[in-house]
Amino acid sequence: MLVPGLVVSYLLATRGRASRRRIAAFFAGQALILLVFVTPVQAMALHYLLSAHLLQNVVLAEWAPALCVLGIPPVLARAITEIPGFRTLTHPFVALPLWLGTYFAWHVPWAYDTALEHPAGLLHLEHLCYFVTGCLLWWPVVHATPRRLHDGAKAVYLFAAFVLASPLGLLLALLPRPVYDFYGRAPERLWGLSRLADQQLAGLTMASEQAVVFFAVFAFLFLRFLRDEEPALDLQRARG
Repeated sequence: MLVPGLVVSYLLATRGRASRRRIAAFFAGQALILLVFVTPVQAMALHYLLSAHLLQNVVLAEWAPALCVLGIPPVLARAITEIPGFRTLTHPFVALPLWLGTYFAWHVPWAYDTALEHPAGLLHLEHLCYFVTGCLLWWPVVHATPRRLHDGAKAVYLFAAFVLASPLGLLLALLPRPVYDFYGRAPERLWGLSRLADQQLAGLTMASEQAVVFFAVFAFLFLRFLRDEEPALDLQRARG
């Protein structure tokens, strides 16, 4: 299972070199993964509700990676960046397309349905892809190695992620018919949700959480960028 492997690797790699804040962030990410995979959410995602499965995807592709990457201390981050190819994979112009491509590719109806029909293999691969590309996406925002981005660049990067990813959720919410056949074979409809209502709920949830998460971090970084630039602007005005 993903969580035990990540926890053991993290504890062995950090060996007490991580701050409490970083440890808390990392384990919060693990807790989120457990919350959607060892609770009734898992059964709902595998058999009944598209919205439950999309919640798992969001956790694996966005929330948990952000917290896990935040939990990595700088000394370990520097060591990880020495892995061959890691510098390239975490470049913003590589990480963002990889993350977007993963999101959109796995949501193509035939790929989505096929993965759900093979929960012991292909579905695990799907989830692993989400988590790995999610970590690559958040790395340039959190860590200054292998390259340091100023807050303005980070804000633009996250705004681009939001703008380019949000159409997927909006599309699912606006389509006039269900697009995933797998859930048409559900043994029953939970809470009286029709397939179309379930899909609309899933799409709205995805679009809304992306708006909250990405825009919140974007706003934080953009305001910090403006604050840091203010002394330089004041100096220019004084010289002018």
